[in-house]
Amino acid sequence: MHKIYEIINHVKFFFTNRLGKISAETLGWMANICLHAATIPSMLAFMTGRTDATPSIDVVLLLWAGLSLLFFRAILLKDSLNTVTIGVGFMAQAAVLALVFFK
Repeated sequence: MHKIYEIINHVKFFFTNRLGKISAETLGWMANICLHAATIPSMLAFMTGRTDATPSIDVVLLLWAGLSLLFFRAILLKDSLNTVTIGVGFMAQAAVLALVFFK
């Protein structure tokens, strides 16, 4: 029981003292990476032969549409970190798609 209270106290400490120091830019950057990584598990499973089902096209199109909107937002705001992050992510996804289609 003592360990549970210790964990709860650590979580409370994190939310009260550490979470406020994480900037909105950092959270946006991490969101971009998570969006780019959304299709990686299913693409890797498809490429290694563990499944023969590709990610559904609606998921991929919605992810790319959202990322495109975030990319254009970053360009308008002259946010170079997000512009580079999303651009590199698009290049990586295009490379993975090329590996799948030209296998």
